[in-house]
Amino acid sequence: MTDTTSTGGPPTDPDCVFCAIAEGRAEASIVHEDETAVAFMDLRPVTPGHLLVIPRAHAPALDDPDDRSADAVWTIGRRLARALRDSTLRCEGINFFVADGEAAFQEVFHFHLHVFPRFAGDPFRLSADWHTRERPELDATAAAVRAALAAGPGHA
Repeated sequence: MTDTTSTGGPPTDPDCVFCAIAEGRAEASIVHEDETAVAFMDLRPVTPGHLLVIPRAHAPALDDPDDRSADAVWTIGRRLARALRDSTLRCEGINFFVADGEAAFQEVFHFHLHVFPRFAGDPFRLSADWHTRERPELDATAAAVRAALAAGPGHA
C-alpha cells in the first residue's frame, strides 16, 4: 500500500523502513539527500563506508522507480563512489550491488543501490560458476534478451 506523504511528497509505504528513513521517521546516518533520493550508511556494512542509495518514492523493485528517480540513484551512487575513493577510508575499488527480488537476496523491498569500498583481503565474496560459455549458448541467450527488448516492458 502506498500513500502520498502529508507534505505532498512522493508516494511512500508506511510499513517500509527505507520510506521511513527518507521521510525522517527512522534514524539513519545520512550522507546525501535531495528531493529525489537519499543516501545513508548501511547498518550491516560489508566494509567500512558501505552506503545505500534509495529513491524517496517507494519503488519495490529495480524496474519500479520512474526514470528521474532511477537516474538520480545511479548518479548519486557514482558521486559517492568518488567520495569513498577520495576519503580517508580504505578504498582500493568500488562495488555497486543491487539485489532485485527474493531470488537475488533482496531483503528490503524498496529499490536500493549498495555502494561499498573494496580492498585486498576484505570479507566480501561472490561465488558463482564463472566458466566460459560456448558461442551458440551465448547467441541463444542474446536472442532471448533482444526479443524481450523488442516486445517492450511486460510483454515477455
